[in-house]
Amino acid sequence: MEIDQIDVQILRLLTEHSRIQWRDLGEKIHMTGQAVGNRIKKLEDNGVIKVYSLVIDEMKLGFSFTAFIIVHMKTANHDAFIRFMKDRKEVVEAHRVSGEGCFHLKVKVKFQDQLNLFLDQLLDHGNYSLNLSIQEIKQHHPVTATLQ
Repeated sequence: MEIDQIDVQILRLLTEHSRIQWRDLGEKIHMTGQAVGNRIKKLEDNGVIKVYSLVIDEMKLGFSFTAFIIVHMKTANHDAFIRFMKDRKEVVEAHRVSGEGCFHLKVKVKFQDQLNLFLDQLLDHGNYSLNLSIQEIKQHHPVTATLQ
């Protein structure tokens, strides 16, 4: 799918406020709401827009521990580990990486005991190194930067 400048504008505006009405979005880029809707549908059908999401302040919900974990696998077969990651609600991001370790994880929990239990279970799959976040400096959605 060819993405033109109008699609880029639509994606940028949706990234900033995904609940915006098509009519209001259209006014910002000088199109009708129906034309914007057609473009959004095309972006969805072609997989450019995969999902709409909600950003929540986890600290206000009590998730006071954010851990970044580098996992060094015990085996070359990662299937069991990947299933383990997908089943764990505390894992908010998991990336297979080149460089240090095999996987990098971002984990959020309410209590230190939850983190300790997770780490104990993680040892079934490999060794790890752990870094705890002491302050979030910036939270950014990469699509906005990519489209500029």
